[in-house]
Amino acid sequence: MASNKPQEQKMQQIVSLCRRRAFIFQSSEIYGGLNGCWDYGPLGVELKRNIKEAWWKDMVTRRQDIVGVDCSILMNPKVWEASGHVNSFTDPMVDCTQCKGRFRADHIVNNQCPTCGTKDKFTEVRHFNLMFKTYVGALEDGSAQTYLRPETCQGIFANFDNIVSTSRVKVPFGIAQIGKAFRNEINPRNFTFRSREFEQMEMEFFCAPDPKEAEKWFEYWKAARYDWYLKYGIKKENLHLRPHEASELAHYAAGCADIEYDFPFGRAELEGIANRTDYDLKAHSKMCGKDLSYFDQPTNTRFYPYVIEPSAGADRATLAFLTDAYEEEGERTVLHFHPQIAPVKVGVFPLVNKDGMEELAEKIFMGLKERWNCFYDDKGAVGRRYRRQDEIGTPFCVTVDGESAAKQSVTIRARDSMAQERVAIDQVETYLALHLRGVR
Repeated sequence: MASNKPQEQKMQQIVSLCRRRAFIFQSSEIYGGLNGCWDYGPLGVELKRNIKEAWWKDMVTRRQDIVGVDCSILMNPKVWEASGHVNSFTDPMVDCTQCKGRFRADHIVNNQCPTCGTKDKFTEVRHFNLMFKTYVGALEDGSAQTYLRPETCQGIFANFDNIVSTSRVKVPFGIAQIGKAFRNEINPRNFTFRSREFEQMEMEFFCAPDPKEAEKWFEYWKAARYDWYLKYGIKKENLHLRPHEASELAHYAAGCADIEYDFPFGRAELEGIANRTDYDLKAHSKMCGKDLSYFDQPTNTRFYPYVIEPSAGADRATLAFLTDAYEEEGERTVLHFHPQIAPVKVGVFPLVNKDGMEELAEKIFMGLKERWNCFYDDKGAVGRRYRRQDEIGTPFCVTVDGESAAKQSVTIRARDSMAQERVAIDQVETYLALHLRGVR
């Protein structure tokens, strides 16, 4: 049912666009789907991959003080004992006795059911562990039980000693990872925002165990991560950096701040930046019996580094970039993606399929496709083809027309301004390379 509220309408339009243009599908849709799980289609996987690639380049490739890892999803269950997840990774859960809906107790407002509206008809609060259990090996008993990881950072802490002993890293330095995590959410909601299977982009930055030094890096990473979203096109008025109140902090945290975005369903967290102190390495040292402290050669001392953690959701970032880019301009729908994250960089069209235009267009297309993800379209009026590319966020379209062969030039049309420029065929790649760096 269509909503009359503008923000709810926008969310519905974005969900519809994602389904219609192969960005995001409901997982196992032909069987009725699985709540809280989503599949990325041909355009969605390109968009999400580009976002992850931009994060990796800025957080790892372009820096000298951060290295990367890719840790296993399945880990020794003692990892999750040491981290506290086995005993305390829970949400308070209640059921509505009227409609049988299940909800997080802390999401209930005025003791009223979000689904049926009935008041004061809830069961007692029960604490529900969010980790997915599984078994390793042939036996399904307690000795074989482990978990799908609920976060990626613990693999980094478990490999801290391996990285220090095999890589030429010195405090301060970071270890980054992009990977899947799993949480058995009580009430997945808001499209891909809160899912049971999702992807995280996390970095643990290890610094000297001096509160002033840790605070310096905490402030640095808050600013750096906030600016990263602006760099790739998020509008500043939609982005907020909110420090946590003391009552919100985890028991091990000396400070935390959330980067929040104004989604159509409300302001919500995109990324958290936390000062985790030295809690994690100490906890793992105690559980595994191995000293995970860091030896500092200049001072000839050992210490447990403090950790500053920027932790972002790849799926939430993808949804935020989709939402922020979406615009309806009269008769056309446009996704104003920053060129570096746009799933398709260039559309190539022959004006008509005759007089050799298609052969020349195909030649240009194959040349550009060596460098960028491009789309070839020879169906329908050229105006409709432009609209199709606007709707998926393609920054530029190259059109081969009746003068192209004789004048050895094509028309390049920009998505945002819709301005058209005549460019020599041998300069097309150079022109696009320059403009695809771009800022809108």
